[in-house]
Amino acid sequence: MAFLYKVKTYKIFNPQSSEPFELSRSKIDLFLECERCFYLDRRLGIGRPDSFPFTLNNAVDALLKKEFDIHRKAQSKHPLLESYGLDAVPFQDERMETWRDALRNGIKYTAKELNLTIRGGIDDVWVNPEGELIIADYKATSKADPEAEISLDAEWQIGYKRQMEVYQWLFRQNGFKVSETGYFVYANGKQDREAFDAKLEFDIVLLPYKGDPSWIPETLTSIKKTLLKETLPKPSETCQYCAYRKEAALADARLRKKKDS
Repeated sequence: MAFLYKVKTYKIFNPQSSEPFELSRSKIDLFLECERCFYLDRRLGIGRPDSFPFTLNNAVDALLKKEFDIHRKAQSKHPLLESYGLDAVPFQDERMETWRDALRNGIKYTAKELNLTIRGGIDDVWVNPEGELIIADYKATSKADPEAEISLDAEWQIGYKRQMEVYQWLFRQNGFKVSETGYFVYANGKQDREAFDAKLEFDIVLLPYKGDPSWIPETLTSIKKTLLKETLPKPSETCQYCAYRKEAALADARLRKKKDS
């Protein structure tokens, strides 16, 4: 069956609309990656091609949520937090499932001066004895070297850090007292077993990260300016999608010229 790309005609920015425009956390990240790709997506409805779903990561995510929910209901400390000496328990709130629903809900805040509603779907929230909320995010990887350190030092992991900062900012905008330090629950799939035996085992580490959301207000202002433009912004110099589109267009032009000559 032939693939047919469809341009979106809904949930795209309309300069004439008086309704707040909803912007997900991932679209903020897209803007920071490439202003042109963001404009094509949110203003013209031409998004990047969909990637394949990370179903194994999703399974780890779902199971971790179930595990932490057991301790949420009992208001007990998870053994992982105990082992790292973190004095906190899963935060109990009737809105947890809404906050976790990244596709339809999430935690939201409307910046009235920009007429933008920012939303993000969180993995978990814990609370310490001081009443500070601790934002937690689940990640999964698999290092071939069993001695390899799990860290947040890779350049591409800036997206993880911004994700954490947006979540912290959203909760603060909703009136919550939020700890500056969030945590990544990182699951590392073991590759040093003799056989698969229909079972994948993980080591779990807890990585602290002190967020700095000071970049968010200025970024949102820039996003609104971009959405109001009537011309395509310049592509990012590091955007592979824009580079591909450019080279493909040049190749097409060369072939047409050769055919016509």
